[in-house]
Amino acid sequence: MSPAPLASAFRSSLSEAWAGGAGLLLPLGFFAGTATMVPFTLGSEAELLSRVGPGILWLALALSSMVTLERVFQADLQDGALDLWLQDTGSISLIAAIKTITHWLVSGFPLVLLSPLIGYMLGVPFEKMLPAMLGYAMGGLVFFLWGGVAAALSASVSRAGLLIALIALPLYVPALIFGVQMIETGLEGPNFLFLAACSLFALGVAPAAMGAALRLAAE
Repeated sequence: MSPAPLASAFRSSLSEAWAGGAGLLLPLGFFAGTATMVPFTLGSEAELLSRVGPGILWLALALSSMVTLERVFQADLQDGALDLWLQDTGSISLIAAIKTITHWLVSGFPLVLLSPLIGYMLGVPFEKMLPAMLGYAMGGLVFFLWGGVAAALSASVSRAGLLIALIALPLYVPALIFGVQMIETGLEGPNFLFLAACSLFALGVAPAAMGAALRLAAE
């Protein structure tokens, strides 16, 4: 496969992720807002916040991952770029994976860097935050990959945010469960292996699913 379509997909993903100037700020604001407002419903007991803090961060991460997914493939379908990629002899699945991972780098990875600060505000012990950051990076990639599948399935639908959420949220559940448990058991427990398996499974299956969905959307 020629590297030109891959480079084009990477460049377009960077510009789309920053569309409107909110590529980084919107997910960060949503993540910080969700993680800091939920504790108001639980009270100010430090022990309780410390115990539920990791789960709150994972929930905020899952919801924030969907903020920018609506525009991952829609612009390519509207401006004809998707048709050109489908005519290339290479794999549309690889292009879809590059676009999705680029969106994760721009909109998802900064959330991982912000998580220690939010965790400190919630009283999460520092020794739990180090493995948690690795978990957030892996889980965030899982969320964006499955969210990319939902975005590809709804690429031809305008205002598809709700549809993306309905499709993607059930696919988030395994990574969400193992991610929260991994913070408690650390890197030595089985939950880390299960979360890694979720990541590898998403990397192996989601690009093919995105490619098939985009072919249907282009027809």
